[in-house]
Amino acid sequence: MIDLDSALSQIEKDFGPNTVMRLGDSPRQQVDVIPTGSLALDRALGIGGLPRGRIVEIFGPESSGKSTLCLHAIANAQRAGGTVAYIDTEHAVDPIYAKNLGVDIDNMLISQPDTAEHALEVADVLVRTGKITTLVIDSVAALATRAEIEGDYGDSHVGLLARLMSQAMRKLTGTLSNTNTLAIFVNQLRDVIGGFGYGPKETTTGGRALRFYSSVRLDVRRIETEKSGDEATGNRVRVKVVKNKLAAPFKQAEFSIVYGQGISREAELIDIGTKLGIVKKSGAWFSVPDGDESIRLGQGKEQSRLTLAGDPALADNIEQRIRDTWNTPF
Repeated sequence: MIDLDSALSQIEKDFGPNTVMRLGDSPRQQVDVIPTGSLALDRALGIGGLPRGRIVEIFGPESSGKSTLCLHAIANAQRAGGTVAYIDTEHAVDPIYAKNLGVDIDNMLISQPDTAEHALEVADVLVRTGKITTLVIDSVAALATRAEIEGDYGDSHVGLLARLMSQAMRKLTGTLSNTNTLAIFVNQLRDVIGGFGYGPKETTTGGRALRFYSSVRLDVRRIETEKSGDEATGNRVRVKVVKNKLAAPFKQAEFSIVYGQGISREAELIDIGTKLGIVKKSGAWFSVPDGDESIRLGQGKEQSRLTLAGDPALADNIEQRIRDTWNTPF
């Protein structure tokens, strides 16, 4: 019978160093993250953003802000010097909107594949290059298998996409970890048909594999339409971290998405600052204490938001005060 040390030496010779190691041999590595564009969501995630080297699923109803969240993550990855790729299975990405959110569209790789097999194969090849920081597949619900594309209307293709996704998750998980690539899968919700009157009424598409392999799952919901007078200016969005393998799950974050501009950093600074006492509200007026003086932002949240948008230094000051109060580096 071969002894353990000889076995470990043989394994290392055959498969490379660190194939088998003792759990306590080295301290846990710090997880690299990509900020989401929302200060509140970064804090709710517990690590300051979306983890690289992992799979993240962002799901929710239509027009809830899922793609906006992805574009902000892509913009932040590019600002950090990373290369990004967007697999647009819905054929709906808007370059003008992406540019407004800070995405460098000239350097963003994009693919609009016709089949699910094509999309997942492109994703696999891109990740294996080791050069991609963030990969987005938008969306799983729009993935159609080759059999479905080539078949007739009314043909049954039960379980094909689920099996394909299961295979893709098994192939991608290790490669993503080795290349430190963040993969974001956008998904939609479907009503659960049948059942016995209890349990969840909604489910995501593409089977259970994506839910199982995801390190983080974000449930994105639009909770109200924000207005300035009678004019709609954006949506109020709530994101719940329903799964988190890197920090405590089930935390929530709320923020505003302004039409044509994306997540409003300034509105979020006002919301969080007011809760923490950094921004003062008196009646409809918002102000920021500054020593013995007070800097008036404006009457109403929208006017105050515009004031901060025109004064980046003041916005940075408020953000730093928030971070100092939270006592978090991110």
